[in-house]
Amino acid sequence: MVGFGYTERPAGVEYKLDTWVDHAIGFLDALGLDQVDLIGNSFGGGLSLALALRHPQRVRRLVLMGAVGVSFELTQALDDVWAYTPSVENMRGLLDIFAYNSALATDELARMRYEASIRPGVQEAYSAMFPAPRQRWIEAMASAESDIARLAHETLIFHGRDDKVIPLSNALRFAELIPNAQLHIFNHCGHWTQIEHAARFSRMVVDFFRE
Repeated sequence: MVGFGYTERPAGVEYKLDTWVDHAIGFLDALGLDQVDLIGNSFGGGLSLALALRHPQRVRRLVLMGAVGVSFELTQALDDVWAYTPSVENMRGLLDIFAYNSALATDELARMRYEASIRPGVQEAYSAMFPAPRQRWIEAMASAESDIARLAHETLIFHGRDDKVIPLSNALRFAELIPNAQLHIFNHCGHWTQIEHAARFSRMVVDFFRE
């Protein structure tokens, strides 16, 4: 998505939900994809949810993992993530926040992610997205609960029971609101369900998409 990774960051781009939804739809159009299954993690979960609500015909099934998309009180861990300033030590600290299993937060991974964060323009874009005070960005990524309650798509919700970044209450609220939702909570799991429980997560997603 614009502002992240290796995607170009045009001058004057405004980082907001409307921009990211339009970017995702433009990407699908460019690839000639009329309808897709979406998996959204954290920020990507809020974006995937918004896309499904605004362009329901473009989405077949939806998977939300540790997702934003409803209102919640800013956690200290999320505030720390959004306040990240580049250093190997700070990146290592974030990995310890993300993972329940500390063995996954290796020095090699911290250095790799740190080096990605200091590529030209990356930190400038990231800082522009979520400046303090940061509760407002949670609300900016949230969809109206009345709209979520009308979501017709089959939706699979994952969340780590020990997630410090996005509260488990988000997943419970999605499960309450979305008529065709099913919820799986992984124990001994932080914000990385797809990494900490990779095999089981993958099997469940494949089965869900094959139905």
